[in-house]
Amino acid sequence: MESECEGILGFEERGVEEEDGGAVAVEGVTETRARIFGHILNPMGKCSPHKILRKKLIGDKVAQWYPYDIKNDDPCVLAREEEWLAKLEMLKHHGKGPPKKVQGKCAVKRNK
Repeated sequence: MESECEGILGFEERGVEEEDGGAVAVEGVTETRARIFGHILNPMGKCSPHKILRKKLIGDKVAQWYPYDIKNDDPCVLAREEEWLAKLEMLKHHGKGPPKKVQGKCAVKRNK
């Protein structure tokens, strides 16, 4: 029974039976536990991005929260937009359209 436990837990690698050090046994158990459960060892205690990287990605959940754009599917919205563009073209043709970005009243005042 001892030989099976030694092979599974990895005690023969660390030499726990040969040395009577409690710290060595704890290190061996900690390493083995990390290997079995898939944990990451951080014996030096330095900052590691592993905690952030192991979280699930939430992009799909966020995308599901917002509905799709109904402008692309609704015929009423598309017709209204086409009417607006036609009216804008007519106004531009008669010189009554909206001014360009730098040609409004504010731009004239700014240049004086």
